[in-house]
Amino acid sequence: MRASRAPAAPAAPWRVAMVATLLGGLLSLLLFAPARWLGWALGTASGGRIELTQPQGTLWQGQANLLLTGGPGSRDMAALPDGVRWRLSPTWAAGPALRLNLQLPCCAPGGLQATLRPLGGGFELALSPQQSRWPTALLAGLGTPWNTLQLQGHLRLDSPGLKARWVQGRLQLDGRLQVDALDLSSRLSTLAPLGSYRLTLTAPAGQDPQLDLATLTGALHLSGTGQWVGGRLRFNGEAQASEAHEAALSNLLNIVGRRSGRRSLIALG
Repeated sequence: MRASRAPAAPAAPWRVAMVATLLGGLLSLLLFAPARWLGWALGTASGGRIELTQPQGTLWQGQANLLLTGGPGSRDMAALPDGVRWRLSPTWAAGPALRLNLQLPCCAPGGLQATLRPLGGGFELALSPQQSRWPTALLAGLGTPWNTLQLQGHLRLDSPGLKARWVQGRLQLDGRLQVDALDLSSRLSTLAPLGSYRLTLTAPAGQDPQLDLATLTGALHLSGTGQWVGGRLRFNGEAQASEAHEAALSNLLNIVGRRSGRRSLIALG
């Protein structure tokens, strides 16, 4: 007769308790992760140019002041009026992802929405269609050349949707973004306003993103085109003063590019 096997001994109670405690601790840590973790992640991803200060709440729902800076070691900084509030929530509608809702009382009363999802070797940030309006003075916090120009006016952002993918250390864009710089003025010129301008980013899927700069109105005429090639921006344009305002714009033209009569030639990359 074959001997019957003895029933397996139940797991030791202390092992069950330890596993349950560890799982509970990890879940609590995930659910109640402090808001400063988001500030650390944002600062790291932006190279220290975007900071969240005085954060309150959790990683999933909180608020903080938002600063633009010139990066590590820079003394330039500018604060977003009224700060920022956020809500993060998981979604599995098209695979695992995080849905982000940003409330920006100063600039986007209706809020901004985005979805962050992992990709092989990177991740994708998809911005929903949006419209917002930002004070141009914020740019001075980013350091050179914005701290020299000290621009005043408003930036109106309009996009039907834009995706940014970081894959194997490279940035890929897909979509369209229009930025209207309205009623700009600068401390480098006595003429105010200088004008209003439109910068359009067009990024067809699988192609290099294109930039187009055009003048809407104003005595200072700006134009140019650019392209992201291999992750670097190459841009060529010019700034030109109307004949009646050449003297008032001379100092500004000397700084923004290589001077050639009433024109200043701009080359980046």
